[in-house]
Amino acid sequence: MRISELARRSGVPVATIKFYLREGILPTGAARGATQADYDDDHLNRLRLIRSLAELAALPIAQIKTVLGLIDHPDADLFTTLGKAISALPPYVESGGGEHPRARAAIEHLGWTYDETFPATWQLERALAAVEEAGIPLTDERLDAYGAALHPMAEYDVAGAPGGAIDADASATGHPVIDRSAAERSAAARSAAVRYAVLGTALYEPVVVALRRLAHQDIAARRLGA
Repeated sequence: MRISELARRSGVPVATIKFYLREGILPTGAARGATQADYDDDHLNRLRLIRSLAELAALPIAQIKTVLGLIDHPDADLFTTLGKAISALPPYVESGGGEHPRARAAIEHLGWTYDETFPATWQLERALAAVEEAGIPLTDERLDAYGAALHPMAEYDVAGAPGGAIDADASATGHPVIDRSAAERSAAARSAAVRYAVLGTALYEPVVVALRRLAHQDIAARRLGA
């Protein structure tokens, strides 16, 4: 298809498509002369992925490049690649190095796996510090309620990972772990797993937030008789 058709089918303006081509996040089409090229469904799917990351996940172009690079060229160690991918998603928080005492206490209270190098660990540390400063520190009761709701959600997400790269039942503790034999089977399998994890995180977190707010609204309406 020509670039005009690619723009029509994707909903992305031609000027934006050309920008993505210049940035190297959308592969060039098959040349049909000095100024023309043909594009196919792979370009269309790639463009839809970029659009999702840019518009729905609100990622800046630099972070989109990072995410797409990890999808295209995942490390042999899938667990490391997934960590890098998560660190490319907001909120962007620097680790600061060392321990993360608030996050560690919360994670260990829930009986989950603590890893000081995982990006979400220091994201949690920063978030817990913020609620403390606001005068509404996280209580054990709230933590237990949130953990009980979120862990089954995570188990459902992990169970849907393509190619069996992540096994939700392979750990004696019940925590999701990487099935190395499946993950290392091929770059394509690793790429599919990273794509699933990134999109599932970036695009479904707004859904989770909206549902939580709607639950608040429903409970308030019922209690107040609205």
